[in-house]
Amino acid sequence: MSMSRIPFEQLPTGIRQAVADKTGAVHQALTVQGGMNSGIASVLETESGSVFVKGIPTDHPQVAAQRREAAVAPHLPASCPRLYWHLELDGWSFLGYEVVDGRHADYAPGSPDLPLVEAALTELQTVTAPADIEIKDAVDRWADYAPPGTVHHFSGNTLLHTDFAPDNVLIVGERARLVDWAWPTRGAAWIDPGALALRLMDAGHPVEAAVAFAGRFPSWRDAEPEALAAFGAATSALWREIAEEDGTPWKQGMAERAATLAHVLAKG
Repeated sequence: MSMSRIPFEQLPTGIRQAVADKTGAVHQALTVQGGMNSGIASVLETESGSVFVKGIPTDHPQVAAQRREAAVAPHLPASCPRLYWHLELDGWSFLGYEVVDGRHADYAPGSPDLPLVEAALTELQTVTAPADIEIKDAVDRWADYAPPGTVHHFSGNTLLHTDFAPDNVLIVGERARLVDWAWPTRGAAWIDPGALALRLMDAGHPVEAAVAFAGRFPSWRDAEPEALAAFGAATSALWREIAEEDGTPWKQGMAERAATLAHVLAKG
C-alpha cells in the first residue's frame, strides 16, 4: 500500500515542536523520494546535525512494521544506521535515524563491494535475535512454502535481515551498511547467506558462484544438505507465487533463478 509523501513543514506545529525537542531547531527539511511507503521521509538539518525522519499515521497498516523496526534497532550490529529516537503523538509514529549518505551496493561479479557486503553479513551472523521482542519467526514465515516435514530446519536464534536487495545495502566509504529492517526475523543463521545468493544470481553470478559465496559463511557450510534443499524449494515456491500474482519480467526472472537455485541445492 503506497502513501503520498507529505513535506515535514506541513505537519502540525505540535508535532514539529516535539521533533525539534529531540533534535534542536530544524533549519531545513528535505523530502526524500523513492523507496519507503512512509507518509514522511525527510532529512532534517538541525542544531544537533542531520537526522533522517520517517513517519506514518498510527492507523496505517505499516505501523506495526515500523514499531518492530524501532524495537529491534538497539540490537542491530554497528553496520546498521543508528536509531536516535522513536516518537508517537497526535496520530503519528516517527523514527529518527542517523543519516547514511551512501550508494546502493553493486552485486555484479567482480564488484569491489562484494567483500564489504560479506563483512557486514559476517557481523550480523553473530547477533542473537532479542528474545523479548515480537519479531517474525522463520518457521512461520516459510511454513507455507517449505516442503512437508522440512520447516523445522528453518528454526534458530539468529537475527536475520532476509532481504538483501541491493537498495537495502548502502556502501559508505569502505563499509556496507544494512538498512530497512521492516522484516527482522528469528531463525537459522544460514537463511541470510541463502537470501543473498539469490540476489547475486539476479546480478549476474552463475548459480555455482552464488552458492560458493554463501559457502563463505560458516552457518551455510555447516548446514545440513536437507536444510539447504528445503530452503531452495521454499524460495522457489515463494517466487513462483510472487510471479504468478504479478508477471513483471523481473519477478518472472527471479522465479526462474530461484528454481535454478533449488535444483542445485536439491543435489546437495
